[in-house]
Amino acid sequence: MPYEGEFAQYRSLRRLAESERVRQLLGSFRVREHASQHPVANMVRFADALPSEWLPEWVLAVDGSHAEVAVRNGYPQAEASYGTVASVLIDLKKMREFDAHRPVDPRQFRTMEQPDSIDWALPGCNVVLDGHESAKSSLRRSLLDVLATARMSSDGESLLDTYETLLAHKPDSQVQRCPNDDCPSPRHDYCRGQGQYSCPCPLKRPLYSTDALRIHEGMNLEGSNGAMFAEVMQIVERLWVVHVLRTCEAKGWLSSLQRLAIVIDGPLAVFGHPAWLSHAISLELMRINDRAREATGGLDMLWIGIEKTGPFVDHFNALDMHADGSPGTVSPQTAILLDDPYIKEHIIFSVSAKPYGQDTYFGRKLFYKTASGARIVASLPILSPNQGDMSRAQIDQFPRLNDAVTLLDSLVSSRFPNALAPLVAAHAEAAIPLHLGAKVLERLAKEWMSQ
Repeated sequence: MPYEGEFAQYRSLRRLAESERVRQLLGSFRVREHASQHPVANMVRFADALPSEWLPEWVLAVDGSHAEVAVRNGYPQAEASYGTVASVLIDLKKMREFDAHRPVDPRQFRTMEQPDSIDWALPGCNVVLDGHESAKSSLRRSLLDVLATARMSSDGESLLDTYETLLAHKPDSQVQRCPNDDCPSPRHDYCRGQGQYSCPCPLKRPLYSTDALRIHEGMNLEGSNGAMFAEVMQIVERLWVVHVLRTCEAKGWLSSLQRLAIVIDGPLAVFGHPAWLSHAISLELMRINDRAREATGGLDMLWIGIEKTGPFVDHFNALDMHADGSPGTVSPQTAILLDDPYIKEHIIFSVSAKPYGQDTYFGRKLFYKTASGARIVASLPILSPNQGDMSRAQIDQFPRLNDAVTLLDSLVSSRFPNALAPLVAAHAEAAIPLHLGAKVLERLAKEWMSQ
């Protein structure tokens, strides 16, 4: 790393360009042909079939955002993270009425959206709560409080209750260390429990059910923790959808799922330290879906994950390009269903016998080119063991595929390339402006800490 104000010279470039070792390494890299030159299997042309007649009355869109800001507490590199997960309930019936009578007064247009959010501030490097001995223990306690205070219904379960239901599905074989570094227990294993409780060792340090997420293990005690806070955001987004479904079940509202679709930013997966949640969510979705089918006359729930960036998006873009760089090789209203062999051969190279995403995904990926030409990378939930068989990709492994692509056709937004209107609305509620937002949040942190 250079000193402040020190600029790079050109000596290293000359050495790298002349290095035989670098030349050999680059020469050993695998190079594959352009994606569009490979045949694509599992392609479904919905333009050739009768379109679905189903459209929901409501769409629930979920998106999150987080921002790390410096905290002036006398310690270097001290930071806090502000986060929010916004959920916007959009009245599609009213949206269709507005579309039929354009132009529409913007004030009326906003009445079709009902936003809500979960907001938090979490301590990062060198920020310690009163009564705690470290930044790590402060983070662990704060994470429990975030989940404990969020709930859809005032008389229903909390987001923490939802999480602890999923915690029961975490395999006992997944042993982790006690988060208290000074734990004198011989095995030093984490003892799983509910809410807040005490470590069984002689020190009786506090433990929390959320410690099983292992978020704290990614904490950098000497710098920024953006990656760790991104993990917090992704679990709150996905837990919130499960929480909504469980609340609907508890209230006897599962029949309403036949009029509702859920759209979330990102794939139906959980990555990083809390990846075990993916399997737990899958089991809970299967259980709730069985109850939902009873209440709706056999209709599966519809939850769609949307990816905006990443290797799958890049591959789909390349797949839709002619050799001369012009777009259009994939016809509108065409879906490409992805299986494990295709993913490993063309998108994420692997020779592993383990199916792609086995430990992280609770959904199946597909590409869809809408009637308007938008390229959408989506995933639908795995709601039965058969749907989780990644060795093949058939229509029956993607629940309500016909309804899903019809919905995507109706939700495309012209505001941004390959965008969906519900996620545009949710992102508008959740996004934290990088520059102005950081200044405002730093000022808030200063005011709150001085009280």
